[in-house]
Amino acid sequence: MAEVNCDLVVIGSGPGGYVAAIRASQLGMKTAIVERDALGGVCLNWGCIPTKALLRSAEVYTNMKHAENYGLKVEGLSFDLDAVVKRSRGVSAQMEKGVGYLMKKNKVEVINGTARLEKGANAPTVKVKTKDGETTVKAKHVILATGARARTIPQAGLEPDGKFIWTAKEAMVPDVMPKKLLVIGSGAIGIEFASFYNALGAETTVVEMVDRILPAEDPEISKFAEKQFKKQGMKILTSASVEKLDKGKDSVKATIKLKDGKTETVEADRVVLAIGITGNTENIGLESLGVKIDRGHVVVNEWLETGVKGLYAIGDLVGAPWLAHKASHEAIICVEKIAGEKDVHPLNTSLIPGCTYSNPQIASVGLTEAKAKEQGIKVKVGRFPFNGNGKAVALGEPEGMVKTVFDAKTGELLGAHMIGAEVTELIQGYGLARSMEAVEQDLMHAIFPHPTLSEMMHESVLDAYGKVIHI
Repeated sequence: MAEVNCDLVVIGSGPGGYVAAIRASQLGMKTAIVERDALGGVCLNWGCIPTKALLRSAEVYTNMKHAENYGLKVEGLSFDLDAVVKRSRGVSAQMEKGVGYLMKKNKVEVINGTARLEKGANAPTVKVKTKDGETTVKAKHVILATGARARTIPQAGLEPDGKFIWTAKEAMVPDVMPKKLLVIGSGAIGIEFASFYNALGAETTVVEMVDRILPAEDPEISKFAEKQFKKQGMKILTSASVEKLDKGKDSVKATIKLKDGKTETVEADRVVLAIGITGNTENIGLESLGVKIDRGHVVVNEWLETGVKGLYAIGDLVGAPWLAHKASHEAIICVEKIAGEKDVHPLNTSLIPGCTYSNPQIASVGLTEAKAKEQGIKVKVGRFPFNGNGKAVALGEPEGMVKTVFDAKTGELLGAHMIGAEVTELIQGYGLARSMEAVEQDLMHAIFPHPTLSEMMHESVLDAYGKVIHI
């Protein structure tokens, strides 16, 4: 039996785990990381990265279908689904190798196997079952970064089967191109898959239990998005739920309960379940250590401590929002706190941007207008449409809007909400403004280059204070 002694061991190598390992090594800690599958975790191998590769293919295909709008001609346009998927998998493989390089560069020992925690002297001992036997890892500190998996519906007939009913993983490597697709759930994951398959020609229906799609977004943005998706041919059913799925030889019939109590039958070749995630808490030994778990996720304090001496948890394993960049930021906070760094602050979740990479893209940070008002804040709200921006019109992307929410008393930027081309790249500007506690004057006095999409960010601020120029 092999034994490894180190300062820190990280279990899981996703964007939380591998970032924690790198930062710990930078701070002089002898570090090991345990991974049972491929380096990079779900995000890099089966989530964030490969889905963006798929969506990029769909975006290029959509642009080619409208080539005449740009004075171009395309004949015989088609796509090869296998090649699209192969490209996506190749992107993930390349990035996975990159994480391996980073581990070597930072002298992080990689242990391939399945970890389980046992009681230890200063921190839990980690037992790793490897292909060669078992390795015992003794460390002063242990960070859990085991991530999460797709939540399923605990109802007979609605369980993923890998054939008719897909989770996100199967939807990323389809065996066929469905002619008709049913997506259950309209959060970022559901909408991204709906957008991808719809762009490639699948007759797509989205079912959402609440009264609007993208329920985490500002209601005005959700309404705008629904209008655009319907214009693209999607069928969207809100305040609706799937009561049952009847599997046939080649398709599925879904019975959907509508908000008026009536039912509707939708036939689909494939069904994508996108109803959230649940943490990978099982079979790690958490129960024997007394780690508290709430609704499938590990409970931690502001410093990511579990309450068990020397044991921490980060990323999708813990509280919302379940985003890769949130996991990476928690990793830095956790490791720097362990190392005794002075300038460490707990995570402020209101500074975390959220992005949906559909067509059109959606991005936001901070409070929605409704949430601000619920908190009793008097607000000033600015808006600017994409069709008032020269760069957006030149790109052939005139559908979209930028919305900003300010505290009417102090001028603080409370939130920003965007829909349209490349807004997932633009949102960091408002994120930085919120991190720096910017007020309206800071943003008004900033000089935005022309012609750019970013000018709309400026105009939206001006609009909130009655100074907008281009509308």
